[in-house]
Amino acid sequence: MVSRGQASGRLSDNWLVAGSKIYPMNELETLARDLGAALLARGEWLTAAESCTGGWLAQSVTAIAGSSGWFERGFVTYSNAAKVEMLGVPETTIERHGAVSEATARAMAQGALVHSRADWSVAITGVAGPTGGSPEKPVGTVCFAWASKEAGCEAQTCHFSGDRAAVREQSVRHALRGLLQRLEAAPLLA
Repeated sequence: MVSRGQASGRLSDNWLVAGSKIYPMNELETLARDLGAALLARGEWLTAAESCTGGWLAQSVTAIAGSSGWFERGFVTYSNAAKVEMLGVPETTIERHGAVSEATARAMAQGALVHSRADWSVAITGVAGPTGGSPEKPVGTVCFAWASKEAGCEAQTCHFSGDRAAVREQSVRHALRGLLQRLEAAPLLA
């Protein structure tokens, strides 16, 4: 049994403790493994631009043996300055829309493609909490973007519940699922 005060971490090989909740590790692992298989089958590469998840998506995919054959690199761009400097997100985008916005997520995903050799990118930026929310963007607001060199860029905003760890975990899961859906829908390149 896990006490409410237990920190995030592994409970065993099959479970992840995130705050006061326990998640099956195999779900993120399965999503990452399926994503890797899809990318390998296509001969394509992935890059990630993460803010509120702090590299959790990159950790999830690199936990899969052989991920060096399909995961090119990850960017952890937690600050606005990092988004601008590492990904080329225009300062005006952040000023106009905020760091947590679909416009910023799109710029992050596109910047990750430009600054890597990958074919696909995913970007995650949000308010994981427990502070930092506003009436317009409450804690749990997370913006995603998925981009490919051939299929363009799509963005989406989700609102997750739970503590900081739960919001971050749900974000990684949603980003991986979104990548898989887009890969399955994209035509194979000759």
